[in-house]
Amino acid sequence: MLTVERTCVMNFENAIRGARNPMNSWARMDSSYDAEGNFVLGENDLKLAKQLASAGSDHRKYLRQIFVSVDITAPLYWWKEFDTYKVGTVANSCSTMHKIHAKAFERDDFSHDRLDEGGLAALDVLIAYLETERLKFVEDKANKQSWHNMIQLLPSSFNQMRTVTLNYENLINIYYARRSHKLAEWHTLCDWILTLPYAKDLIAVKE
Repeated sequence: MLTVERTCVMNFENAIRGARNPMNSWARMDSSYDAEGNFVLGENDLKLAKQLASAGSDHRKYLRQIFVSVDITAPLYWWKEFDTYKVGTVANSCSTMHKIHAKAFERDDFSHDRLDEGGLAALDVLIAYLETERLKFVEDKANKQSWHNMIQLLPSSFNQMRTVTLNYENLINIYYARRSHKLAEWHTLCDWILTLPYAKDLIAVKE
C-alpha cells in the first residue's frame, strides 16, 4: 500500500529561465501563468524543455531545479528501497521512536492488502501483542522493556508518512528504474509521477 497526498510542484519559471542562460535566449520565453496560478509553458519554452530533457542528464540540468514536495505514506519495507534515491532528495518522517505509543495499533497501520488469510491471522496476533506492550508503556513510561518490545517487533509492513522533496531529475531515475518492479507500491508511485505537470514531456523522456 502506498498513498500520495498534498503534491506541490515549484520553481518551473526559474528553471526554464535558467535553461536559456547558456544561449542568452531569454527573449524567446513565452510561458505564462493561468487564472489558477499554474505555470503554463509556451510553445518556444516547451520545445526547448523537451529537447534538453531528451538530450541526457548533462543537458537537462534545469530539471534538477523543478521541485516536488509531497506526503507519501508507505510501509517501511518500501522506504528502505526509496532510500536508494538519497541524492537530491529530502524527507522528514513521522517518528516511531517518539510516537510509536501515541495511538492504538490496528490493521490499517500496516500494509496488508496482499496478505492471505494465514498472513492476516499472523498480523492480528502481532498487533494484539504490540497493543498489550503499548498499554503497558503508556501506563508506566519507565517501562523501557515494553518500548523495546514494540520497537524491535514492529514489522516492516508498518506504514510511515514522510514529507518528501524531490526534483524532476530524481523522478526520471525513479520512473525508469522502478516502473516494472515487483512491489506494487512502486507502480502506484510511477502512476503518480505521470500526473505531474508536463511529466509525459519532461520525465517520461524515453517513451
